[in-house]
Order: sequence, then structure tokens, then C-alpha cells
Amino acid sequence: MQSNSLFIAPRERHAGSLLISLGLMSLLRQKFEKIAFFRPLVTEKEDPDCLFIKHYFQLEMPKEKMIGLQVSEATQLLSENKKHALYETLVGQFQTLLENYDFVLVHGMELSDHTSGIELDINLALAKHFNSPYVSVLSGQNKQPHDIEKEIEMELHASSELDPFAFFINRAPSCLLESKPSFPKHPNVPIYFLPEIEDLNTPTVKEVSEALNGQFLSSDEAGNNRLVKEPIVAAMTIENYLPRVNEGDLIIVPGDRSDILIASVMSLFARNMPNIAGIMLTGGLIPRPVIMDLITNYHASDLPIVSVETDTYPTAVKAGQVHAKLSTTNPRKTNLALGLFDQWVNREHLMDKLLARTQDRSQDITTPIMFEYGLFEKARAELKTIVLPEATDERILKACDLLLQRKVVNPILLGNPEEILYQANLLGIDIGEAEIINPETSPWLSEFIDDFYAMRKHKGISYDLARDSMTHINYFATMMVHKGYADGMVSGATHTTADTVRPALQIIKTDSKTALVSSVFFMCFETRVLVYGDCAVNQNPTAEELSEIALSSAQTAARFGITPKVALLSYSTGISGHGNEVDKVRQATQLAQQKRPDLIIEGPLQYDAAIDMTVALQKMPESQVAGKATVFIFPDLNTGNNTYKAVQRASGAIAIGPVLQGLRKPINDLSRGCSVADIINTVAITAIQAQTPSETTRSSKGP
Repeated sequence: MQSNSLFIAPRERHAGSLLISLGLMSLLRQKFEKIAFFRPLVTEKEDPDCLFIKHYFQLEMPKEKMIGLQVSEATQLLSENKKHALYETLVGQFQTLLENYDFVLVHGMELSDHTSGIELDINLALAKHFNSPYVSVLSGQNKQPHDIEKEIEMELHASSELDPFAFFINRAPSCLLESKPSFPKHPNVPIYFLPEIEDLNTPTVKEVSEALNGQFLSSDEAGNNRLVKEPIVAAMTIENYLPRVNEGDLIIVPGDRSDILIASVMSLFARNMPNIAGIMLTGGLIPRPVIMDLITNYHASDLPIVSVETDTYPTAVKAGQVHAKLSTTNPRKTNLALGLFDQWVNREHLMDKLLARTQDRSQDITTPIMFEYGLFEKARAELKTIVLPEATDERILKACDLLLQRKVVNPILLGNPEEILYQANLLGIDIGEAEIINPETSPWLSEFIDDFYAMRKHKGISYDLARDSMTHINYFATMMVHKGYADGMVSGATHTTADTVRPALQIIKTDSKTALVSSVFFMCFETRVLVYGDCAVNQNPTAEELSEIALSSAQTAARFGITPKVALLSYSTGISGHGNEVDKVRQATQLAQQKRPDLIIEGPLQYDAAIDMTVALQKMPESQVAGKATVFIFPDLNTGNNTYKAVQRASGAIAIGPVLQGLRKPINDLSRGCSVADIINTVAITAIQAQTPSETTRSSKGP
């Protein structure tokens, strides 16, 4: 079967099919530009799963096009013996999407109390009518291997007329994860087992509150995503209640128990007490303003406090029955789910299988999302250790949490471990798997001082100055990279560019193939990614230096999957102009061509001739670069820095960088205004730079 679609079908309640749809969408975004997400049957008009997928992947399709019919409408048609009309309506909606999108991912009907009036095999029937490959999702919770094997056999029998694509077993028992049996009932259908992840399957305070129609009394919404490991009823005095509190407990207590409320808030800031998830006040009783003011003034606004109308024990029972879900308000869970999918699913094999069945209508397109996913894939291929010295910065800690969830790198944080873990705990994030090193107490410190003194004493540095230098975290981190204790470093969130680059130049030094450190920005436009260099380091490079920047930038582009077609820019195109500046660019082009005749390099070119095919055909119709350039080399820092910022602001492009190139080992700088996403992307880029270069990074000459 050839089809630009997949049909995801849960075969039991709480099978976790949204996690599978999330993982497959992330996979599809690497290949297809326009993807539709379609749910034929939903219980609510504002389906939360559609809204979640639309928000996370920034789908441009209208939300009403993501939904077929409500279950109540389908039930009505079936009761009137209009099954044909039901299928005809849904097939028509699906075909419209198939005609207007490169790929359609269909998420079948979830089984619940609301769907009891619809036959269980409707997902199989719809997959058949859609002529779509079928993905079955089962739960392995509390099941033995032979039970799962029997369910798979029954699924294969039920879908014998269809095209089974894959099976996903969520929350699989550990014995299956260890042995990974093939279940050879259908050799062409892969079976993927995903383990139980406690945090992923644990509801948040917000989810529990919504299930009980609660009202938040706290002001900071960030704490609403704290995980509820267990709801407990606080019915004792404080001295008996506090010893029974565990990490992640949701304290359920009548709203007039101010003593329990205040003690719970105070326990959050006691380092020897567990970090509770939140407090749920029952009976519709609201604490007096003086109590709420006391809590607020104690700086506990990030502790979620919820009021519910129900009594204490019914509240506890219902809270214990709430199931976790993925939502737009909890990005940590989303990244954890994607990390789980990436770790346990053979993405390359799955993509090959998918493309073998797909009528590929996509062009040579790379969107920003595709590029970012590509970064993660390349980083995972050869996992590297990246040191992040600015561990006291909240953004670094949040980025570290996400990097651990997505398993992109092995991060090392520098600083006092107790303080770092305490700050992470207050932020509600888990960085327990990250290595934390305190430079002040590290056994490496004396070694680093000696080595730095040895390498810099010929420059007149004293031993005392070497010791002082190693007290700076960027020097310590850079020395870790130099000594091989880390593969790369990312800094700059709280330090200047000079603070990051100076230790790198003194310790790491330049690669043997170049005498120049330069930089590039990855400019992510709507449908392509271009490379701009050098927009951050070299103020007024000579012709020789400009040629080195061009070659380094071409190598960086190739390393990240961008075929280098290098344009050296000037105010003149071809041989039409003269002057010192254009002559410099012309000479740099000749030097670069001599050093790397296998690369496509041309210059001087004006920017419009390099990027616009219409202009290129007028000015340089025979050029291999004009109108097709992917790497743009600016003649000086003034031109490059202003141009990248002007293009970024005018076009809405995402600028990732600066990425340093030319060092023997990768060190990269952040902007002090960087976001968490900027940090994650820069760390992934650094990890890729640290990987063993392959022959594919040398692009052969040709279009």
C-alpha cells in the first residue's frame, strides 16, 4: 500500500496512544512540511488532544478541520441505521485533508464510557475506508508476556484485511524490555515496547484540580504542574502529620485547618523536609485573608493551593483516580514523552518503513522545526558530555532538565551541588541524572592550575595569576574540555562573549587546519536554513582570513546537513566592480577555491544576486551559486552583524548562534538574553561539533 497517512488506534482504555501520536508527529516533521492531524471521532467539540498537537507542533490547519464528528453525532447516525452515511462523511473529510497536506496522521477514537455505544472495531473499519496503514497501541500494564502476545495475535487477525504498520506496547513489563521478544506472528510488522515512566504517568496538581472542579487560590501557575505522587488526608495534629509526609504528596485537608496549611507551606522551605506537590482545601472553606497574606509574604506563591467544594474523604478518593495526560500547560511532560519515544523506538527503521510506503510530495524543504529535530537526532547518534558552568542561572537548569528528558547530551553542571539541587527543587524540575562538580573542592583544581601555568608562563603569567584564573568557572570548564573530562562547553547566559572566548583561545586554541576562530549563525527561514558568517567575531578580516571563514563555514554547513554553496558577498557582483573592499573579496574567493577545489565557492556576489534566482539570472546566469547560495560570507563584522539582525527582524527568521568554529574542541557562546530553547539548540550544536567527523562532511562539487 502507498499512502501519505497513518492511522493510530488505541485498542483499550488509557493505552497511551497520544504519546505515540506525539512521537510519530515529531518523526514526520523531519520529512514533511505540511502535516494534518485528524481525529475522526471525539467526545468533546474542543478536543484537548487536537489542541495539544496543534499547539506543540504549531500546525497552521484550522482546529475545526482536525475533528470529524462528535461521538454523540456518530451514535445518532448509527441508531438511525446510517452507518454508510457516517463513514461517507468521515472519508470525505479525510480525503480533503489528503489532497491539501503532504501527510495526514489520524488518531482514532479513544475508548471510554462516552464511547460505549459505538462498536469497538470502528477504528479498524475507518482505517480500512481511509486505505491507511494501521498502528495499534496497547497497554502492557499488569500483563504477562503471553497475554500481550495473545492480544497482538488477535489484533493481527482482526486487521487481516488491512495493512498493519506497527505495534506499540506502552507501560510494558520489565521482562519484555530486557528480552525484547520478536513475537514472530507477522515478520514485517515491528513491535515496540515502551517502559513505565512514573513521572509521565503521574497526574499534576492542575489535572487533579480540573477533575474535582477546583479553584486555585495561589497566583503562580508554574507550580500547578507539580506531580501528585499520592493524595493524603491530613487529619492529625502538626507534630503527628509532618513525619508522615512524603515527596510529591498532595495534602488534602479541610479549609479551616490553618495550622496544617501553614505547617505545609513552611515544610516546603525546610531542607530536611520532603517537597510536597500542593495543598487541596476541602468543604469549600477558604482561609481568612490574614492567613493567605501570611503565606504570600512567606514567598510560597509557587506552591499550588486549591479549594474544592467536596468533603475531605470523597475528595481523596476521587483525586486518587485521576489519570495523567499530556497538555499544552506542561512542557516538561511533553519532552519526557518525546524522550521516551526516541529512546525505545528505532526511528530510522520506522522512517525507512514509512517512506517505502509513501508517495513523497515534499520538496527540498527544511523548516525551523525540521532543523531543530535534526539537531537532536544528530546529537543522539554519538552522545557527548557538555559542561554548563552557569548552573546558578534558572534558564540553564530548565534547559538541563529538558536535555536530560530528551537524552540529547550528558550535561555537567558546575557549582555547589547542594545549592544547585535546592534551586532545581524550588523550580519543580528534576536534574538528578546530571553530574554536578564543585570547582572549589574538585581534585582537578590543582592539576588545572599547574597545566594552565605551564601553557601560559611563556606569556608572562605568574603561578598566582594561574590560580586566580582557575577560580573563574569558564576557565575551569574550558580546562575540563581541554583535558577531555568534557567534550564541549556552552556559556554566556550570565557572562560576556569575551569571558567565554578568551579562555578558549588561551587553552583550547585553534584547529591545525585553520589559524582563525570565526562564527556562523544558522538562519532558519520558513522553508530553508541558511548559514551566515562571520557575524560575531572578526571585525575586519583580511583576504586570507576571509577565505578561512568561508571554508570553515562551508564545513560547518555540511556538518549540519546543509549542502554548502558558498557566496562571498560584496557591493559588486562578478567583475563589474573595483575598489579595495571588492578586490579583497575577489582575492579571498580565489584563495578559498585553491584550498578547496571540491567546494562550490563564488564571489564577489551581491546579497540579492546570491539569494534571489530572478536577480541571479540577470547578473550571473551561468553561476552555480547565484540564486542558490546556502552559505553567505560577509566582508566584515559591521556588515554581517547588521545584516543578520535586519534579516531576522524583517523576515521573522530564527537565528541560532553564534556558533564558534576553528577551535580544536567546541566552545560556544550564548547571548545574555538567551531563552531556554536557545540554550538547548546551542548545546545540541556543540555536541554535534564534538562528534567524530565523517566523510559526508566533505561535500563533492556539483549542484
